[in-house]
Amino acid sequence: MSGIAGISAVSVLSGWSLGEASAAARAKAHPQKGSKSAHAESAEAPAEGVATTPAGPFMTSARWAYVLNSTTGTVLLEKDADQRMPPSSLTKMMTAYVVFAFLASGRIQLDQHFPVSDKAWRMQGSKMFVPHGENVSVRELIQGMLIQSGNDACIVLAEGIAGSEARFVEMMNQEAGRLGLTGSHFMNVTGWPDDNHYMTARDVGRVAQHLIRDFPQYYPFFGEKEFTFNHIRQGNRNVLVDKGLADGLKTGHTDAGGFGLCASSLRNGTRVIVVLNGTPSSNERAHEGERLMSWAFETFETVTFVKKGQVLEARAPVWMGQERTVPLIAPSDVSMTIPVGWRQHVQISVDYPSPIQAPVRAGREWGRVTMTVPGHFTQTQPLLVGQSVEALGLVGRALSRLGYGSSH
Repeated sequence: MSGIAGISAVSVLSGWSLGEASAAARAKAHPQKGSKSAHAESAEAPAEGVATTPAGPFMTSARWAYVLNSTTGTVLLEKDADQRMPPSSLTKMMTAYVVFAFLASGRIQLDQHFPVSDKAWRMQGSKMFVPHGENVSVRELIQGMLIQSGNDACIVLAEGIAGSEARFVEMMNQEAGRLGLTGSHFMNVTGWPDDNHYMTARDVGRVAQHLIRDFPQYYPFFGEKEFTFNHIRQGNRNVLVDKGLADGLKTGHTDAGGFGLCASSLRNGTRVIVVLNGTPSSNERAHEGERLMSWAFETFETVTFVKKGQVLEARAPVWMGQERTVPLIAPSDVSMTIPVGWRQHVQISVDYPSPIQAPVRAGREWGRVTMTVPGHFTQTQPLLVGQSVEALGLVGRALSRLGYGSSH
């Protein structure tokens, strides 16, 4: 065999087994199909108040909403998630990301002190009440920024790190580009209203995901329930954190953006991130945040179909090799987040080019396994060669061409 043909198969997971799918992969071929977006899709634009989800329409009072299974990267819900919105104090998540990057690199220290400028002291809105002309530790400033949502703390941090708020904002926008925040632009470090200062709900979720993954040593700051500074004791404004329903992140409010929230929770190995904005009151924000978080965990489950390192029974033919075939393995768990009870709707296909030219090295990416819920979303993960195979020598290649060798 000299040509390269795509071999693939589909087996519906009603009583599905790895062996059945592997046997089908050897026996059945079909053209490869393109994948849909990872985001849940709907044939029609959602009605007002309705969010789209893989499980069907969902009513929410939030003007903008986005729910993500951060463990598998599956979008569970979205409503105008790519529309620009006033982020208010959700901005401070991005401010914190830059501060954490400076801490992680060793350029600043938690016990380092920054001076309080007149600008910081006079800053309006929510405050941690930094004393004019005195020095405050980075640790306390972070607590004031994230627990008390202190605008004054943000200014002190920005000036202490970058020399000015404007220069720090440049860093925020540069980092936003690096993180892929395509719908965000920052004009300040606090979320103070500005027509050119905006984020999308999806971008807020991305920042949350990066904060949790990139800085696990600093993420616990978001989950502290109270903080006392300058003899003033204040609780965490994130009600989900206060109730123990989330382990961190922020709330925010402006007249233009309404009441917003970003919260995350880890339960039984699965992490969910909830973003909402534009609710009419703080009570509604808390109620809707709690409802969306509970809905995400109760409505969806993550099913693992192939374990990390598991050898598939499907074997890729080898051309001119000392072995006729080579095994394929999964480099990570092949899992999918689906609505509870939808397991029977998932279709699995194993696809790989055939044959593979010897010599073959173990660990080489070769083929893919694709999981599909028809009409909703598709998820694809790579497969690796599980064994090295050396090429035949001159005699072996000659015999193979004459049909006497062990190779195809």
